[in-house]
Amino acid sequence: MELDPLILSRIQFAFVVSFHILFPSFTVGLACWIAMLEGLWLGTGKAIYRSLSEFWTKIFAISFGMGVVSGIVMSYQFGTNWSRWSDIVGNVLGPLIQYEVVTAFFLEAAFLGILLFGRDRVPRPIHFMSAVLVALGTVLSSFWILSANSWMHTPAGFDFRDGRFFPVDWWQIVFNPSFPYRLSHMLTAMFLTTSFVVAGISAWYLLRVRYIEHARIGLAMALGMITVLAPLQLFLGDLHGLNTLEHQPAKIAAMEGHWEGGARAPLILFAIPDDEAEMNHYELAIPGLSSLILTHELEGKVPGLKQFPKDERPSPRIIFWTFRIMVGIGLLMVLVAVLHLFLRIRGRLYHTDWFHKMLVGCMPLGFIAILCGWFTTEIGRQPWVVYGMVRTSEGVTPSLTVGAALTSLIAFVVVYTLIYGAGTYYLIRLLQIGPKPASDDLAGDAVGEALRPKRPMSLPDEKIEPAE
Repeated sequence: MELDPLILSRIQFAFVVSFHILFPSFTVGLACWIAMLEGLWLGTGKAIYRSLSEFWTKIFAISFGMGVVSGIVMSYQFGTNWSRWSDIVGNVLGPLIQYEVVTAFFLEAAFLGILLFGRDRVPRPIHFMSAVLVALGTVLSSFWILSANSWMHTPAGFDFRDGRFFPVDWWQIVFNPSFPYRLSHMLTAMFLTTSFVVAGISAWYLLRVRYIEHARIGLAMALGMITVLAPLQLFLGDLHGLNTLEHQPAKIAAMEGHWEGGARAPLILFAIPDDEAEMNHYELAIPGLSSLILTHELEGKVPGLKQFPKDERPSPRIIFWTFRIMVGIGLLMVLVAVLHLFLRIRGRLYHTDWFHKMLVGCMPLGFIAILCGWFTTEIGRQPWVVYGMVRTSEGVTPSLTVGAALTSLIAFVVVYTLIYGAGTYYLIRLLQIGPKPASDDLAGDAVGEALRPKRPMSLPDEKIEPAE
């Protein structure tokens, strides 16, 4: 592969965005869970919910901070590496990104301080409100970013003049054809990612016989969410696939590894796609199943890569595998949900070590699935940066040199490895230390005040001598 500014810029952006997406994938769901814990503490007054909220808020604050920094670095590349793209799509995507800053980032920044430092300085309802608004901000951020990204896959509501996009209908731009499916699919993936982390940490505490009450609550709530969302994600993924088949058939052909397409297309379980020979090596397939899944008809016709010009179709070499890894993880998540129900019914949920070890091992599954999903989505869009309208090669900065692109790429890799490696290490240390005992939180409650020994008010500093 020849190194040029285009391929280096794509690698750099892929590295930065892959790193960045790990943090919002975790913090969106975590912010919503913290808001739920704050609501339970407000409603019940049980110190265990406050203790859990305080513990996970620390994790959220660090993850949120690292996500913000990596996101800012990512946006700078729009000017340094992708200035032509910024000029072409700026009239449409610029306002969408600005809406994300105004409605989401400002909301998060304004109320995060209250959430972190206002627990004993503001009334409980205000603190709960701050948690809710921070969670709302994370969801709104996902809304606008996914709207902008979806528009590049299914552009709508625009007029293309003099090599630039101009908005005509903002409703069509924001709610473009793929956006509802991508938003629901991505938000569900984010909540599943958080749920598996919380379930894994809770299971780890149970295995080590630490923070038993915290662990039981975290495990039960996280597995409850997984049990609902894992099967739902399969349904949402099917809807998303049907939408992609309608608007980006070449991507579907590459994901499925189909070269010929047609009716009764097989579901290819294993293959090594070969772009040059336009065929698959060592193919293992189930006849007719791909047509049934994609069209819901056994005789349904599915697209093949040979139906598209070579310079207008994505390569299946990567996305054939990333798609299967994502689907495989989804099926494993459903298995976890089934095992959870079985153990809960038998009353063995908190006493089954092999299941707890399984949950610890499953902690990174959500992150891996999201990365594979994004690789599938973005590589599958190639060679277009705006699908069917603007090629990726037309978006790179004209004056960018190989030396400049390579230097910035190496610098990003080194700096990210050092700084975010240290941040990740600190997060792991916080998780190992664990939450403080819930009984300590009673000192700030009315019950704690009633139980705390009080000295005579008239003698605040008087030394009491022992009786003779």
